[in-house]
Amino acid sequence: MLTAEQRIEKAHVRIMNHPATMAYTSLIMVGDTRVSDEVPTAYTNGRDKTYGRAFVNSLSDKELVGLILHEAGHIMYQHAYLWKHLWKKNSDVANQAADYVINIELHDMSIAYPELLALPANGLLDNSYRGMNTQQVFDLLMQNGGNTGGGGFDSHDFEDLSADECEALSKEVESAIREGSYLSGKKGGNAPVSFAELTAPKVNWHEQLRAFAIDSAKGSDDASWRKLNRRWLSAGVLVPASESVSVPRISIVFDVSGSIAGSSLVSAFMSEVVSICNLLKPNVVDMICCDAAIQSHDVYDETSYAQLEQLRSFKGGGGTDMRVALDYIEKQGLNPAVVVVLTDGYTPYPTELSRPTLWAITSRNRAAPVGTTIHID
Repeated sequence: MLTAEQRIEKAHVRIMNHPATMAYTSLIMVGDTRVSDEVPTAYTNGRDKTYGRAFVNSLSDKELVGLILHEAGHIMYQHAYLWKHLWKKNSDVANQAADYVINIELHDMSIAYPELLALPANGLLDNSYRGMNTQQVFDLLMQNGGNTGGGGFDSHDFEDLSADECEALSKEVESAIREGSYLSGKKGGNAPVSFAELTAPKVNWHEQLRAFAIDSAKGSDDASWRKLNRRWLSAGVLVPASESVSVPRISIVFDVSGSIAGSSLVSAFMSEVVSICNLLKPNVVDMICCDAAIQSHDVYDETSYAQLEQLRSFKGGGGTDMRVALDYIEKQGLNPAVVVVLTDGYTPYPTELSRPTLWAITSRNRAAPVGTTIHID
């Protein structure tokens, strides 16, 4: 009989050597791995993993591989860092949402490679959440009354790590994903689709945001489609060249349906908005918060730009429809030179736009059919 520690080590070796999972090699080595008599199933704080001895001994070899990959999934998606705000709202529902996302991928893998892994019993699995991220599953669970009935075969506490530890963990995880992808490719393995998405080259969204604001706002009252802006042509984006320098107004729309408001992204985005304001000196800056309805509309001028950078959270949390904000801008006669919409991208879109509109979208698999899209991380 092998000990629980020996079985986990053996499962690690299987993961490292199998073409379907060798991309996880560096991920499963992130943090500490422990075995405890006190833990009933398995536990992670987003970095370290603790496995219950009795639970490990109750699993088949394939289920143990599935369990280890499940904990690696929490680390890979950086639940302790990127989605921490969900745990503050409802930890039970957030735990379930994270498990649903991971288990769909592992279920698919278990079908493709039944000789390698299986999901342990009681794993949360619902195909209706396919293609969704943790925030989206969380929102649906909350809309259905906040299913707090528990479930799953592990537990999580993502308040365990400090902010500095989370920052360091984020860098370590990104490095582990890239190393795993490289190793898998070199050895002829098949890295999961999620690895390709997580390692896709990231554009400098700060520069893109500035470029669009400058190119579209300058002379927006006299923009000419007869002459296209060369800066954006190489990216396949048609933006008119501007022929004057007036920047009367900029409207910023914040999606406050849940995935943006309260996240660490707010500070970075608002800092960039302030720098754009200081550069362009618009007479008026609108801050419009919207979920499926207008939640607030605050107006700033050159004397109060700095207040924008102090914004950290917003009222909201309902459904998502950014068309409401765009219609509001027109009905109120705001007439901005540029509209910038920060959203996760899971919103209905208008069929046409009446002014330059930039969609700053956090979900890399979403893009607006009209206007210009940049993806921010």
